[in-house]
Amino acid sequence: MITTKLSTKGQITIPKEIRSAHGWSEGLEFTVLETENGLLLIPLPLFAETTLADVIGCANYQGPSKSLEEMEAAIARGAREAS
Repeated sequence: MITTKLSTKGQITIPKEIRSAHGWSEGLEFTVLETENGLLLIPLPLFAETTLADVIGCANYQGPSKSLEEMEAAIARGAREAS
């Protein structure tokens, strides 16, 4: 059994062996659920859920062709706006 302590700031450190076993790294967000026996941590997905319609919608583009540079710039812009 692995134990950990609640800090004065209300934080709990997840032991390294557990983080490593699950591939969890700094910055990963969790949903915290209260249960009869304590707390349950569920890692949030790294990417927003998408549907097949979301993906196929990209294939229906009717405008002029985009260069690789234009696509990379749009991706970078989207990443900045999302953070």
